[in-house]
Amino acid sequence: MIGTGDLKKGIAIELDGNLYRIEDFQHVKMGRGSAYVKLKLRNIRKGDITERTFQAGDRLIRATLDKSEVQFLYEDGDTYYFMNTETYEQVAINRDRLSEVPNFLKENMAVSLLSYGDEPISIELPPSIDLEVTYTEPGIKGDTATGATKPATLETGFVVQVPLFVNTGDRIRVDTRYGTYIERAS
Repeated sequence: MIGTGDLKKGIAIELDGNLYRIEDFQHVKMGRGSAYVKLKLRNIRKGDITERTFQAGDRLIRATLDKSEVQFLYEDGDTYYFMNTETYEQVAINRDRLSEVPNFLKENMAVSLLSYGDEPISIELPPSIDLEVTYTEPGIKGDTATGATKPATLETGFVVQVPLFVNTGDRIRVDTRYGTYIERAS
């Protein structure tokens, strides 16, 4: 069980016989009356999003997800294939279960597989990864007073905003939770 005060984005809960992942939450305290929590939930199996409201202090059933280390092998259409590094068993996961994960996947990358019983649910990425910039416009010299940024395409095809000094061929560190530039990687 988990209380409404302990909810975080990404936590899996069981509700009405379904498995949901918390996409967003908001604690609301009205001037008079009790506080409540508004949740934006994604059905893990179907992919649809629903919103539910709970009173502050309500307790929800937290789903216990198993975590195992896997290696990303390849993508075939909307299906992504991973290999368990201990048993060498291959697992296929559909794109709609991965949300933003494909933006950061590289071949042979080590990630964590989250599963509920024997059912693969999703992939958990490390908080940050290093990727190469495959294309970005050259920065304009002297245009740095405002902390300006420019778009950069990464080796995975994902586009992130970077400072003007980042060039094509540079390796940068990207925050996988928010999809933002952190720093240049060495």
